[in-house]
Amino acid sequence: MARIVKSIYSGASVTSMGETTNTDTLDGPLAATVTTLTDAATIAVDMTLSNNFTVTLGGNRTLGNPTGLVVGQSGSIFVNQDATGSRTLAYSSYWDFPNGTAPVLSTAANAADRIDYIVRTSTSIQAVFTAAYA
Repeated sequence: MARIVKSIYSGASVTSMGETTNTDTLDGPLAATVTTLTDAATIAVDMTLSNNFTVTLGGNRTLGNPTGLVVGQSGSIFVNQDATGSRTLAYSSYWDFPNGTAPVLSTAANAADRIDYIVRTSTSIQAVFTAAYA
């Protein structure tokens, strides 16, 4: 578990407790929980819950526009095929991929793909896709 090492002195003044400053450091590894998303026709992502998410598709789906966006937030979404496979994923308008081309999922049963993202603006999430983890 990570621990923030709090600097309580900032120059000649003391910062208020709980406030972080640019002199604070992280002591130890920091790991965000991988939050399971609910499989649905449109998959809802609440970015206030985590940075990393996982979902197993039970049909052809759409990855919805997330709520709770924080500009600069980054993380990953693990997208898994169910035991049937051949599921597709469409993307709502906030999702931006290189060259404007939405990725195509791996189609094998139980295939695992990953979308890495960074929130650029309140309506733009730049994302890259990596397919077929084994």
